[in-house]
Amino acid sequence: MKNRAVFFDRDGTLNEDPGYLGNPLDLVLFEDAGYVLASLKNDYHFKLIVVSNQSGIDRGLLTQADVISVNDEINKRLLKYNVMIDAFYYCPFHPEISGAEKSICRKPSPKMIFDASKDHDIDLSKSYLIGDSASDIEAGINAGVKSIIVMSGNGAKSISILHKENIFPSFVADNLTAAFKFIINDFSGENFSD
Repeated sequence: MKNRAVFFDRDGTLNEDPGYLGNPLDLVLFEDAGYVLASLKNDYHFKLIVVSNQSGIDRGLLTQADVISVNDEINKRLLKYNVMIDAFYYCPFHPEISGAEKSICRKPSPKMIFDASKDHDIDLSKSYLIGDSASDIEAGINAGVKSIIVMSGNGAKSISILHKENIFPSFVADNLTAAFKFIINDFSGENFSD
């Protein structure tokens, strides 16, 4: 049987987004991230995959090693919740710097989601994406997963961009906990109430 997954944007979704996060010491996970990730993986058996645009690499503001060290720090901090992200995918390119062809991995392209789906045998029709930007939601829709926008990070600004483009996420969530409840209600029919 194929796996189901929740795809996450990183900065602004799992953690505060200070802009081009490259130092693990600056990482601030959102308060509910550990609980939500642990329950999704341990109780409901979702794969946890991060798909993240990291154009700071192309811009010379970050190195690949910086991005990897922040990703490693996320998993280190999640260990106290008895959970880890299964895989991190990131796109280091920006079309204005490296050109459109090289930047094909960049959200709203669904390429990172498709790559993860192949690598981890994921059924996208039973999977979800949580993000805080218009490009996250478009990538999710382009990949055929149910897409949830969270109001953390750039969520509020992104909602109006999406509405202007007549693009609607499957759900709008105040935070990761609300996104989690939507996913569990949607896939299992369990009714979480506050």
